Amino acid sequence: MAATETKPAPAVFQEHFAAREEALSARGGPQLHEIRRRGLARFVELGFPTFKDEDWRQTPLAPVLDVAWTPAEPPAAMPSPAALRPFLFGDEVTARLVFVNGCFSPSLSFRGEVPDNVFIGSLAEALSTQPDWVREHLAQQLGFENQPFAALNTAFIADGAAVYVPRGVTLPQPVHLLFLSSGDAGPSVAYPRSLVVVEESAGLSLVEHYASLSDRPTLTNAASEVVCGENSRVDHYKVQSEGKGARHVGAMQARQARGANYTHHSISLGAAWARHDLSTLLAGEGVEALLHGLFVLTGEQLCDHHTRIEHAAPHCRSFELYKGVLDQRARGVFNGRIYVHREAQKTDSKQSNGNLLLSDDAVVFTKPQLEIFADDVKCTHGATIGRLDEDAFFYMRSRGIGREESRTLLIYAFASEVIDRIRIEPLRRQLLRALVEHLPNGRIIKEVA
Repeated sequence: MAATETKPAPAVFQEHFAAREEALSARGGPQLHEIRRRGLARFVELGFPTFKDEDWRQTPLAPVLDVAWTPAEPPAAMPSPAALRPFLFGDEVTARLVFVNGCFSPSLSFRGEVPDNVFIGSLAEALSTQPDWVREHLAQQLGFENQPFAALNTAFIADGAAVYVPRGVTLPQPVHLLFLSSGDAGPSVAYPRSLVVVEESAGLSLVEHYASLSDRPTLTNAASEVVCGENSRVDHYKVQSEGKGARHVGAMQARQARGANYTHHSISLGAAWARHDLSTLLAGEGVEALLHGLFVLTGEQLCDHHTRIEHAAPHCRSFELYKGVLDQRARGVFNGRIYVHREAQKTDSKQSNGNLLLSDDAVVFTKPQLEIFADDVKCTHGATIGRLDEDAFFYMRSRGIGREESRTLLIYAFASEVIDRIRIEPLRRQLLRALVEHLPNGRIIKEVA
């Protein structure tokens, strides 16, 4: 089915909403439910994107729209703790919240000792027990006026993760949010929502991980909002390693107050089709934003990253590095936009996108953009699409390293530059191992190690 023929599809999701509206309205009060209604109305008004929409021109939606999705339900039986082991990066975490098909699982989750004024739990629990800060920020950061999938997620806000770190508190270990899809009841769609609020001079490391328990068809429509208070520090890691039948669309909006430091890593290794929309607003002076991303694709996988860094205040810095490795008939998209407001003088911003094509059939579309309305800035951007460096290849071959070994080592060196920037050592090691598994002849790296 062509994307231009999909306009009637929103009616199906209207039916899903009507069937669940009574249950949804019981969570969060009338104010939140009105936001849900607005989200649904905007989604119906926008419809699904088509090739006529500039931001979706290179991202065919048929893999999503050609499936008869039903709302995800809690699995008949929760997975065992042993089933979680492949997705864990160590025991040194402040908390681990596990969600299956979008539903919080207390039995699989873990919350360590934290100060009484810190909240780490499900969004449903936060809506019930701590409504003040939730209502202040939920659905207030992530706009959905021009994002149909974000509007659809907003319509179905029910559960997800909520993290609140008050002024002056720094959590010593990461918080791990693990979202699992089972697909055991047929093709299903889940709408996890995450709200993270880190107040003035506070600190948090957050790992947001999406994975699958099978290769059956699932759709995850995720949305996250991150609020960074003055002089706060937030390290945010999104890992997408879902199964072969998975489709994933995620939207994330961060807002940084004066002096805040926000670092985001996006690592995409799984799913048949994935779209990541990431935006951060540098709203106060002296802010720093660092965005790093890596996607490794093979077969007929598709992965699309759209990023927006919005400089709205002076004396701010942003740095962005995204890399893609594509093999066989994979398709990648990178669209990075840096927007500098007139008031944002003394902006320092750099953006780089590098892509490595391993086959003649792999395709990548890259579009770095600068929109600058200030006159005292340092802004650069660039993109490359290429194959393995022949000089480096020759150098390694001339020193007795075989052709396949040389090829694999060069690919590993190219991709690992992004993973090496991850500050959580156990997570970095886990992702390097996952990278090796995704590389052609990755066993060579194991043998060298």
